[in-house]
Amino acid sequence: MKLRMPTPERLEKITNTCTQRRKGIIVLEDIHDKHNVEAVFRSCDAFGIQMLYIIFDKERPFDPRLVGKNSSSSANKWIDFKIFSKTEDAYAELKSQGYKIYATALTDEAESIYETNFIAQDKVAIALGNENRGLSKFAIDQADSCIIIPMLGMLQSLNLSVTASICMFELNRQRLVSGALENFLLADEDCDLLVKDFLNR
Repeated sequence: MKLRMPTPERLEKITNTCTQRRKGIIVLEDIHDKHNVEAVFRSCDAFGIQMLYIIFDKERPFDPRLVGKNSSSSANKWIDFKIFSKTEDAYAELKSQGYKIYATALTDEAESIYETNFIAQDKVAIALGNENRGLSKFAIDQADSCIIIPMLGMLQSLNLSVTASICMFELNRQRLVSGALENFLLADEDCDLLVKDFLNR
């Protein structure tokens, strides 16, 4: 089948999007609701995060590509993901690549995301857990740091996808105001490969 060439406008949109992708990975451990995962995909696209690690240890696995597949605007078309069956394997890969892992968890040692210095390193992974149980003990204990979103009301939790969005917003905000955004963007060669990949998609 002959591939259709993109219009100049479409090529410009793809190129601009790829050049704005930032380093970083969102880790989802044992998420139950498929639509929560799709919502996180959309936020990743909005905030320039290209990669998701999805762990199915206790929850039944599902294919994120099938969620919202009938929608041409489905974000999972544009975001990359890797599936793991064990949190240990996902964490080991992140650490081998030099990522600092931040676990979203309500612990005594947890630091407010507004006080967390996300720009101290360019490789940041933010881990979020099951809608009811949260992150596993291993995911919390083996993270480099725990973070929370301070709550001003009676409740102490937010919807998973909302939490992910706020964390990505704060990560992005700190990088923008640092004056050194170029340090957190994908390398030129990775960006070029992503453009070619997007054209195939």
